Amino acid sequence: MSKRPWSLLVAAVVVAVEGLIALGLGVYVAVETVVSTPDNVTTALAESAFGLLVGAGLLWVAWGGLLRAERWGRSPGVLAQIFLLPVGVTLIQSDQPQIGVPLIVVALTGLVALLAPPTTHALYGDG
Repeated sequence: MSKRPWSLLVAAVVVAVEGLIALGLGVYVAVETVVSTPDNVTTALAESAFGLLVGAGLLWVAWGGLLRAERWGRSPGVLAQIFLLPVGVTLIQSDQPQIGVPLIVVALTGLVALLAPPTTHALYGDG
């Protein structure tokens, strides 16, 4: 396997960090559901499961797809970044710019890294 370009490594790190955060939030909600009394247990469990699944999926994309330079890894990575952009904007509009602005910066960094020409070449060759 040839050397991975910096852009592919950046993309893999961004997607992995997003996956770890989602996984962590899923675990947090699960623990809070068990140790406290949520208003709606079903909703809390669904949120926890969603966080765990999204986190595991993003980690799979980062390590199983992008770091191994598998073509399939780019599409879910790009999709995740596109989904995160409106979430960041919504956070800013909800008076939480301390979360929204970094989220947008990270999503844009991931998007640029995933779509950079060296990443495209590493994943698809000269085509």
